[in-house]
Amino acid sequence: MAITYRKLTENDLDTFIEMRIIQLREEGAKEDIDLRPALMDYYSRHMADGTFFSWLAVDDEKIIGTSGMSIVEKPPYFGCPSGKIGLLSSMFTERAYRRQGIAKELLSRVVDEAREKGCGTVQITASDMGVLLYTDFGFTKNNNFMQYKL
Repeated sequence: MAITYRKLTENDLDTFIEMRIIQLREEGAKEDIDLRPALMDYYSRHMADGTFFSWLAVDDEKIIGTSGMSIVEKPPYFGCPSGKIGLLSSMFTERAYRRQGIAKELLSRVVDEAREKGCGTVQITASDMGVLLYTDFGFTKNNNFMQYKL
């Protein structure tokens, strides 16, 4: 097994989207609509304008791990003078490949790229499975996060 890493391309989107759906199911999301068309639209638009990027882990041409980073911009603040925030998503590794450092490598690559693109902070809503990975990497909890569902 020789895991390699590469950037997501348009040709990978069908597989990437299926893996995203598997991830959401594993996290316990209620699957009440077909999310594929909305995901395809989102990834296609934001890959084209550079506000979404992903690194993939590949074993013999098979994608076995994913990551994703969306860049959003809000007014600058003291904790993030650029106003650019990376929203981490799509961190997923197939079961047979877990606990081998793949997610950590993917995380490192998307965080480095977010830094290169001028992001001042990276945020994530972590699943229970991911908390250890993110805290070991240096993420800290922010108890001020709130959400209002529309």
